[in-house]
Amino acid sequence: MTAQSQTTTAPGAVRNLVLATSAFALTFWVWNLVGPLSKTYTQNLDLSPTQTSILVAFPVLVGALGRIPVGALTDRFGGRVMFTVICWVSIIPTLLVGMDHDSFTTLLIWGFLLGIAGTSFAIGIPFVNSWFPPHRRGFATGMFGAGMGGTALSALLTPPMAAQFGVWPTHALLAVALAVMGVVMWVFSRNAPAWQPSTEPAWPRLKDALRLPTTWQMSLLYAIAFGGFVAFSTYLPTLLTTAYHFAQTDAGIRTAGFSLAAVIARPVGGVLSDRWGPAKVCLLSFFATAVLAVALAFQPPPELPAGAAFVLMAVALGLGTGGVFALVATLVEPARVGTVTGLVGAAGGLGGYFPPLVMGVVFQLTDSYVIGFVLLAATALAVGMFTLAKFGRGRSSSISNGPGG
Repeated sequence: MTAQSQTTTAPGAVRNLVLATSAFALTFWVWNLVGPLSKTYTQNLDLSPTQTSILVAFPVLVGALGRIPVGALTDRFGGRVMFTVICWVSIIPTLLVGMDHDSFTTLLIWGFLLGIAGTSFAIGIPFVNSWFPPHRRGFATGMFGAGMGGTALSALLTPPMAAQFGVWPTHALLAVALAVMGVVMWVFSRNAPAWQPSTEPAWPRLKDALRLPTTWQMSLLYAIAFGGFVAFSTYLPTLLTTAYHFAQTDAGIRTAGFSLAAVIARPVGGVLSDRWGPAKVCLLSFFATAVLAVALAFQPPPELPAGAAFVLMAVALGLGTGGVFALVATLVEPARVGTVTGLVGAAGGLGGYFPPLVMGVVFQLTDSYVIGFVLLAATALAVGMFTLAKFGRGRSSSISNGPGG
């Protein structure tokens, strides 16, 4: 990084932040295409609750693990190239998922590959980081993270679009949008002037990143904050149709509200991290999540009690996602941010992969989600205590002995 980029925002930073956020929102919409239509797939293929949860969770798996190589490739080739490639490659599974399916296995395979779209997060964090000075990276990563509102768009718009036009035309429209977005990113986006491609081979960089305590600690925190958001965004339509008996469109509207609350909270978490420190934001997120999970375990009545609890849960998780990556930006040198982001982002995605599976099995065995919410509360409380021990009372400077720590 140049001396100028350390203290001032480079010209073009806001434009590239907007472009990256737009591409992130679209690819996240595509990544979450299966969840909002889970009731349709369940009815058409006569799926059990466990099979439905596996179907919903499968795109999350690739979107999580794929962030590791995509983050490393972003350090090497830059965000402009990688955003373009991911948009165009995601067209194929988008079209294949939209076809008529008479086999659960076939749909599962194409849904698995749909997770490619979810790797875009590992591109955007290093891309926007390189455009902004350290004291504004909480804001920058928070605003970029608002692109996870693509899940809200998917929950809100995918069911009515599928009902109006059909499943295949809906997927075809999104494939066209991906093609256009790829062109836009290639033509109009640029890597930051201070960005330099990493010339190290990917595997040694991954090994170096794995040696950093920061990588593992941030992975744990992000697995709860972002993993919780992903889990709810993908599985909430199923939960609302099974536990509260909402119609698929109504469940989609409520899931969109959940995602929107988290989307708004994420940049707020980034800004508050710049002002108050990311540790305080993360602590608020984890302890609030634990309390709200306990409240939801009692399955409060729909609308006001349950709705308020879900929205507050979304706000808590959104604040946490903003706080975690504000912390990453202060602890990791720019040349390593893509690689570390890929690993931390993968942990966040994996954090969202397992809860839907657990919820599906729990509901099939007990006809209730109580145990699932209790497990969430216990996990969030444990991570909150870990965060307090490592970050509390001015200890944040001791969490990493790696570059930038």
